Parts: sequence; structure tokens; C-alpha cells
Amino acid sequence: MGKVALEGMEFFAYHGYYDEEQKMGNKYSVDVAVETDLTAAAQHDALAETINYEVLYKIIAQVMSRPSRLLETLNMQIIQEVFKRFPVADRVEVNLSKFNPPIGGVCREAKVTMSKTRDEIVKLKV
Repeated sequence: MGKVALEGMEFFAYHGYYDEEQKMGNKYSVDVAVETDLTAAAQHDALAETINYEVLYKIIAQVMSRPSRLLETLNMQIIQEVFKRFPVADRVEVNLSKFNPPIGGVCREAKVTMSKTRDEIVKLKV
């Protein structure tokens, strides 16, 4: 097993529980890690046999461009899209942070982390 990860991706997007958040927008940070068997890619030096992180970034950017109320929803959408695009993915973990969340006090970021295996996603669709 191995892991392909992108860390510190930043997006300005229009997510949030409150309507005002969806109008004003905010800055978000996303980290994603995809576990898979990297043996074939390493042996054959073949991009098609691994997780292409350029494609991975495009998936995340696309999900982040669609407004959502909850960070949990965005995490799940990213995970589902990664599994759709990469049949070799075994587990996906997403850390999604919202900077300066509207909580009535000082807080640099609110973060939601979600990790799912392919089997867990399949069971959710039943």
C-alpha cells in the first residue's frame, strides 16, 4: 500500500450554513490523501497505474466550486468523486478547513476531517 496526497490547496469559495457566508465567500484549505497499491505504478513507471495528482486537484477544485452548506457535505462529495475517477483507490481522507469561521470569537480555522474506504462508500449507496 501507499499514499498519494495533495496538501495545502487553497480555494476561495461560497460555502456556509448562513446565507451571508454563501454571498460573501471565504477562503478554504483542503488536504487529501488517497491510499492505493503503488506497486504496479512503481514497477512500470506508469502514470495510468497510480493516482494522477493533477486529476485529483481538478476533482477537488470542481467540488469546491459548487456551493454547499456544510464542510461535511464537501468532504463526502470529494471522496465519492475520487472513488469514481480512480478505481484503484482503496481509502480517501479529506481535511477541509474554513478560515475565520463565523463563531463569534477568534478562531483561525474550523476543520472537518473525513476518511472512507471504497467498501464504506458502496454500503452508503445501498
